[in-house]
Amino acid sequence: MAQGGGFRLHEPEAPDARHREAVLAPLRAYNVARAGDGGFRPVAILLRDADNSDRGGLWGTIGYDWLFVELLVVPESARGQGIGARLMARAEAIARADGCVGIRLDTFEFQARGFYEKLGFELYGTIEDHPVGSRRYFLKKRIGGAADIPAG
Repeated sequence: MAQGGGFRLHEPEAPDARHREAVLAPLRAYNVARAGDGGFRPVAILLRDADNSDRGGLWGTIGYDWLFVELLVVPESARGQGIGARLMARAEAIARADGCVGIRLDTFEFQARGFYEKLGFELYGTIEDHPVGSRRYFLKKRIGGAADIPAG
C-alpha cells in the first residue's frame, strides 16, 4: 500500500546521476522560489604535469554568492612548494570577480585545517567522530560583498 500521498520509499541498487537529479530538481525549484536563482556554476583549476595530464587541483561551485571548495588536492610529490596556496589564491580571485561574499570548505582532522587557517579561514563548525576517532572541520573566509561595504 502506498504511503504519504501515494509515495513509497525506493532505494536504487546503484544510484546514479539520474537519481541525484530526481532529488535535486524539486529542491532547486523550492530554493529558487524562495531565494532567487543562485547562479550556480562549477569552478575548476587543474594541475597539469609535464606530460599534459591533469593530476589534481581544485573543484568547487559558486552559488548564492559563496564559493564552496568541494575538492582540493596537490599530489604528494608536489606538496610543500606553495601550489596549494596558489590554487586557493586563484580560487579567491575567481570568487571575487564573481562578486562572492566568501569561500567555504570542509576538511578532515588528518588533512589541512592549519593550511586553510594560514590563508585566513576561520573555523565555524566541527563534527566529532567523523570518521570515528577523528573530526571534520568546516571553515569559511569572507572576501567581500555588500555586507562588508561600510555605510556611507
